[in-house]
Amino acid sequence: MKGSDPGRRSLAATPAPRPGPHLSRRVLLAGLAAGGFATAFGLTKLVRYQSTPPGMVRVPGGEFTMGTDSDLGWPDEKPAHRVRVDGFFMDEHEVTNAQFRAFVAATGYATTAEKPVDVAAILRQSAPGTPPPTGDGLLPGSVVFVPPSGPVPVHGSEVYRQWWRWTPGACWKHPQGPGSSVEGKDDHPVVHVSWDDAVAYAKWAGKRLPTEAEWEFAARGGLDQKPYVWGDERPSDAVVHANIWQGEFPVHNTARDGFEGTAPVKSYAPNGYGLYDVAGNVWEWCADWYDRDLYRTRAGAGVTANPTGPDRSSNPARPYTPERTQRGGSFLCNDSYCSRYRPSARHGCSPDTGMSHVGFRCVRTPD
Repeated sequence: MKGSDPGRRSLAATPAPRPGPHLSRRVLLAGLAAGGFATAFGLTKLVRYQSTPPGMVRVPGGEFTMGTDSDLGWPDEKPAHRVRVDGFFMDEHEVTNAQFRAFVAATGYATTAEKPVDVAAILRQSAPGTPPPTGDGLLPGSVVFVPPSGPVPVHGSEVYRQWWRWTPGACWKHPQGPGSSVEGKDDHPVVHVSWDDAVAYAKWAGKRLPTEAEWEFAARGGLDQKPYVWGDERPSDAVVHANIWQGEFPVHNTARDGFEGTAPVKSYAPNGYGLYDVAGNVWEWCADWYDRDLYRTRAGAGVTANPTGPDRSSNPARPYTPERTQRGGSFLCNDSYCSRYRPSARHGCSPDTGMSHVGFRCVRTPD
């Protein structure tokens, strides 16, 4: 999965995000006009279990090196530092369309992408002078990956606008917009879910979202300080370890792994803890606020125990938009653009933003 990108209604004057999946509704809709709206949820009440719940794996507690000092890492992954987490249970795979459908059927829940746009909330999180959204920017929808028709630059200011598109009507049930569906994809990860949607599902399921520290510890599967969740071997078209982009991004995906978009969960080998798709497939929401420079504050602090992240988000590139953290990379990750399918890779995205390569998984705290 890769870095972060734009927001709710703004394809206009917003700071260029780093390469990757963060396209917040704010950036995309504020360029159709404005910013995101974030609902400040805290960690939900924990449900405690002694035995491993169905569909989850027990992740042992322990100490590990969080982040990286490698040249592969982005600045927000540095410096590497020691962290200790207590044991917990984690979903063995990302939440699927079938699981999310059961939640919606039981509760009548409507996702962020299905709700009317709150213009006032958008403008509160946009740069002064940002015009309000108009036209399609006022319609419920989400951010969809649309490959350009020919080669385009992949580095530079706001290049992401060439392949991300605000799409009215796009939501978890219609991932490419009206006329598309998830029929036959019950075992694929649900997408177009905002952080708020993920928190609502987790609360209904008696679970919560993982902290960044829990997520990275679990994703490493016991392989401390390795660049990839499977070890040291760099991915290639010949050896496929995860659902990432093969070919020329963003124009041509050779799909040598058999998938152009999301893959059914458990399509690839699990990591050392028995967790599937902690690299690639879809980005996964974490509980923490995103702070680009968080790790610098931990440098030289010894071992940090069970960190839950900062009290608020901080990202100079998007000063007006609160952001939560995503982890794991997606099927759009490619080394020519950003190799964020590594376990230390992280980025921020506005909590009200759903995208066609963003999902989540949950955790529970044992007794």
